[in-house]
Amino acid sequence: MLTKVKSTEFRAAGHVFAIVASKYNARYVDSMLKAAEGELKRAGVKRVEIIRVPGAYEIPVVAARLARAGASAGTDEPLSAIICLGVILRGETVHAAHIGETVSCALMEIQLRFELPVIHEVLLLENEDQARVRCLGRKHNRGAEAAQTALAMANLMERLRSRLPAAPDLA
Repeated sequence: MLTKVKSTEFRAAGHVFAIVASKYNARYVDSMLKAAEGELKRAGVKRVEIIRVPGAYEIPVVAARLARAGASAGTDEPLSAIICLGVILRGETVHAAHIGETVSCALMEIQLRFELPVIHEVLLLENEDQARVRCLGRKHNRGAEAAQTALAMANLMERLRSRLPAAPDLA
């Protein structure tokens, strides 16, 4: 059941975020991107770096590169989180399911390896009706939810960093 998106209560003036968004299914992804940017702006985010990629399959390699760099492009400011936005619509074959599963596994691995929140809003949807509800409207926009999750995780990770030692580098 879909729940209504509520505006964020998080403040994030010192945080820096990256958004990796697919160009494929642009109508839906662009709406999620706009909603995510709006949430981050309302929270007072210092900087948002937006990177567009051709499709959902290309999102993980860019997310990994950003996580490895650990900082926003051209700065020494550490990234607080990476938001990944995409829409995959099922077709007549299993191709969409393969893409969705591969992207999900890769994003989870990046998040764990670099201990950096990677927010997964690469949606695998049955049809355009589902995409309209989850991407185009304000009531259930998954881009806004992704930004809220990124803000919550950035604040949580900041608190944890001050309390726990860093994990050893296993690379």
